[in-house]
Amino acid sequence: MSKLDIDWVRAQFPAFDEPTLQGQAFFENAGGSYTCAPVINRLTRFYTQRKVQPYAPYEASRLAGEEMDEARRRLAAMLGVDTDEVSFGPSTTQNTYVLANAFRQFLTPGDAIIVTNQDHEANTGPWRRLADEGVEVREWQIDPDTGHLDPAQLDNLLGDKVRLVCFPHCSNVVGEINDVAAITAKVHAAGAYVCVDGVSYAPHGFVNVDELGPDIYLFSAYKTYGPHQGVMVIRRGLGEVLPNQGHYFNAGSLYKRFTPAGPDHAQIAASAGMADYIDDLCAHHGITGDAATRCAGAHDLMRGHEVTLLQPLLDYVSAKNAVRLLGPAQAESRAPTVALALNGAAAPVAAALADHGIMAGGGDFYAVRTLTAMGVDPDQGVLRLSFTHYTHADEVQQLLQALERVL
Repeated sequence: MSKLDIDWVRAQFPAFDEPTLQGQAFFENAGGSYTCAPVINRLTRFYTQRKVQPYAPYEASRLAGEEMDEARRRLAAMLGVDTDEVSFGPSTTQNTYVLANAFRQFLTPGDAIIVTNQDHEANTGPWRRLADEGVEVREWQIDPDTGHLDPAQLDNLLGDKVRLVCFPHCSNVVGEINDVAAITAKVHAAGAYVCVDGVSYAPHGFVNVDELGPDIYLFSAYKTYGPHQGVMVIRRGLGEVLPNQGHYFNAGSLYKRFTPAGPDHAQIAASAGMADYIDDLCAHHGITGDAATRCAGAHDLMRGHEVTLLQPLLDYVSAKNAVRLLGPAQAESRAPTVALALNGAAAPVAAALADHGIMAGGGDFYAVRTLTAMGVDPDQGVLRLSFTHYTHADEVQQLLQALERVL
């Protein structure tokens, strides 16, 4: 099946059958997605039947531990990496802080890192604080008009002193998809490591991290139809040389080295529901192969649906003189996260849209550096309209009609 069966997809998300949400079109998916039924079912089962300390010999404990291991194993297979290269933490922001602390101990004064001003603050602020330890922080800057992060500009920043380059797979307000594979190859050729924030891209399709090549890839499960967990891939070559951040006796376990906090057993176990959903989607649409191959097929199916729905929205807002679209006007080159700068504050406009059944948000979305660089007042913010593959074409039409009334 070459086209996404949107009715089947929506049947996998209980929110679409929830009476209190009827008539409401959800366009704030960049802040967190609806949760799929397999995740909810696993979470309910764990809290009902297995809410005990895992990995003990009694049955409930054994099953709890097996479910946690299953989540890590199946997500790793989807992402094309080894099982122990996947770690869970309380959030991507927290995971990044832990990693930054590891690099704080790893780097020496005079070393350099590169960050961007296209990032959500979670993937730039922690790294910038390394300047307090004598690390040189170089900023890879976006084009102030388009928000584009030009890979050619990276050539002027790389050098023998650079040890790490951090950038987003796509910005949570600009939306343009950066060429992770090409940028990573360039950085590796210069002898540096790569950290990619995939939080704003992962909701639109899980990626093969091995093919893309970064040393670190981070995303948030609560934006990929799952529980509130941060998921991070740390490749072995980097993970084994960075200083251990966990308990000293766990230093030999790669997936425990960068998760000092106690794991949320139930939410980790429930994360296997994301793999259940992708497997079910593939089975329904006739996508076969190993886990990574099926995941790639699901990715393309989801993206194809999103691109089709996104272009009419981009065409509409591009034709409006009263708004400024941040990022590309072509759906193929961006995620369906559409930020609009208005003539005034965005929050009241988001509130007005709610009266028309549109759930959206207005604000800076922790992209203060990006908005400032593009000449947008963070206090005024932007109106952000974001969706994912479970969005129906009728909902996009509902959004366009609401925008016409409100704008």
